[in-house]
Amino acid sequence: MRVRIRDVVAPVFWPVHRAIARGTVQELVAKGGRGSGKSSYISIELVLQLLRHPACHAVVLRKIGGTLRTSVYAQIQWAIGALGLAKQFRCTVSPMECTYLPTGQKILFFGTDDPGKLKSIKVPFGAIGLAWFEELDQFDGPEEVRSVEQSVFRGGSFTLAFKSFNPPASGRSWANRYALEQRSGKLVHHSTYRDLPPAWLGERFLADAAHLEQTNPTAFRHEYLGEAVGCGTAVFGNIQLQTLTTEQCQSFDRVYHGVDWGWYPDPWAYNAVHYDAARRTLVIFDELTRRRTPNRETARLLLDRGLARTALLTADAAEPKSCADYRAAGLPCRAAVKGPGSVAAGMKWLQSLNAIIIDPVRCPETAAEFTGYEYLRDARTGEVTNAWPDADNHHIDAVRYALESVWRRRGS
Repeated sequence: MRVRIRDVVAPVFWPVHRAIARGTVQELVAKGGRGSGKSSYISIELVLQLLRHPACHAVVLRKIGGTLRTSVYAQIQWAIGALGLAKQFRCTVSPMECTYLPTGQKILFFGTDDPGKLKSIKVPFGAIGLAWFEELDQFDGPEEVRSVEQSVFRGGSFTLAFKSFNPPASGRSWANRYALEQRSGKLVHHSTYRDLPPAWLGERFLADAAHLEQTNPTAFRHEYLGEAVGCGTAVFGNIQLQTLTTEQCQSFDRVYHGVDWGWYPDPWAYNAVHYDAARRTLVIFDELTRRRTPNRETARLLLDRGLARTALLTADAAEPKSCADYRAAGLPCRAAVKGPGSVAAGMKWLQSLNAIIIDPVRCPETAAEFTGYEYLRDARTGEVTNAWPDADNHHIDAVRYALESVWRRRGS
């Protein structure tokens, strides 16, 4: 039975499928809420890619091996059946694997709670070229995932990693921050149940989603829309991540620039922002981050960005020499006004805005800082305090400096 891809892959995933078919994707990070179709799509794509690369095998992973049979193993079986390939695969539980009979290619299933099994993986021919990390946020961090990839992707000319998860509520979650990181060949995709044909979900699912939306909007945004809504400790509750076009960025008529000095381990950080006073909306659309980079080189970076003597550039006043270095290089660098309460005043102003829009593609580190910035907890009681950490806030400071001339105005 011939199955059309469009019959089993939701339209929201067609651009992803085409990008993978073109060979431009080496890593897919698929995130979203309940019923977003990401696991169904990945299982279909994994089987399709296995058939497309006859010398390739696949590994499907979860953090806990005991969860494999009722989750990813069942999902792969579903995909095989949905593609009309049930008679061409042999699926066994011990060992847990699915074998494509015409070629002998295998789909293997492992939990990383037993690292010895991963290190001893053997395939009958070729190499492992496909790996799926389901529930990415449950792994112990990027180091563990990277270690697994280094173990399984050995040899072979083709590799493709799938990583899927429902975003945790906290913006500080490593998986949420990982999704913001940019890398060549990495495609990040977000979907929700609203992107799927309603008939695929059923009336009960849709009714439950509608009920939660009415009774608990925050839980609905987290569970069904896959948003990192925070755990009640987020410093900024007005963040919107939005990809901007070049035309939009070029249309901004009032641009402010800020620099936070750094060397190592704290970085030098730069941001360009636009402020819409009428709508009380801040747009952050450019960033640079450097470590161990002298002033003359970072100044050149800004000059190459087109900053002229008429630009509004404000930098941390803690380094007067650095400000002077910039002025000598031809940059109109003014030092931020320091004083008691200045940090709190700037932070309160940022928190009061209707929206802080950040382009996560142009400004991934800024997005990670703003979305992950949380109030400190009392070490003894665990209660949330009204203080924020003086760490992981370099772009936050750069933005605050950039807009100092705005938020210090009377009545702003």
